[in-house]
Amino acid sequence: MAYYTRVLSKDEGFPPFDELAQWIRTEHPGYKLTLEEGEEEEWESLLLSGDDDVEVALLERIPVFDPDSMGDFIEDLEDCKPETGVAWLTEYLAEVKTAYAFLHLQGSETEEGGNTLHALRSHLWERGDAIIQADGEGFTNEDGFHIVWQFSDSVSGPWNMGVLQDGTWYHFKMDLSDPGHRTAFLNGEVPEDLSAIRVSGAHE
Repeated sequence: MAYYTRVLSKDEGFPPFDELAQWIRTEHPGYKLTLEEGEEEEWESLLLSGDDDVEVALLERIPVFDPDSMGDFIEDLEDCKPETGVAWLTEYLAEVKTAYAFLHLQGSETEEGGNTLHALRSHLWERGDAIIQADGEGFTNEDGFHIVWQFSDSVSGPWNMGVLQDGTWYHFKMDLSDPGHRTAFLNGEVPEDLSAIRVSGAHE
C-alpha cells in the first residue's frame, strides 16, 4: 500500500530543482535528485534515489489554488481529537498554498535512505510557514509536534506531541501506548506525569 508523508506550506514560492539537487549532493553524498516532470525552474516531480539507482522517494509539488482541495484532509479530521488541535488545523489547511507529497519507495526502508528522505522533507519544512502530515499518524503544528490523533490503536513508543490551550501550545513527549497519556492528549491536556514546554502565541 502506498505510503505518503507531506509538507503543507502557506508559501507559494518553492526552491528550484538545481538548489535542491545541490543540497542533496552536499549534505547526503551517495544520493541524488533527478527531474521527473516539469522544468527545472517549474518542477512538478523529482525522484530521490541512491547513486546505485535504488529509488527512495518520489516528490511531487502540488500548487494549491483552491482551499477546497484540502477537503479530504479536513473530512478525515471530523472524528479526530483533540478538538482544539482539529480547529487550529482546519483553519491552517485553508491557507495552504503548496503541498510537497513524498511517496516512500523501496530505498526509504534502509536507515540511510530513510534519513535522507527525512532530511529533504525537513529541509522543505524548515523554510517556514509549514506543517507535516504523515499517513496513519496525523499532522504536526509549525514546530513539528503532533497535534491530532490518527494513529492505530496498537501504536507504541515515545512521540513529540502538542496541545493548544487558550492560544498557547504546550509541547511534551508522551508514550503513545500509555492509556493515561492517550486520554489526556485526546482531551487536549498535558498528561499529569509529564512536563511540558509552553510556547506563547500559537502561529496563526
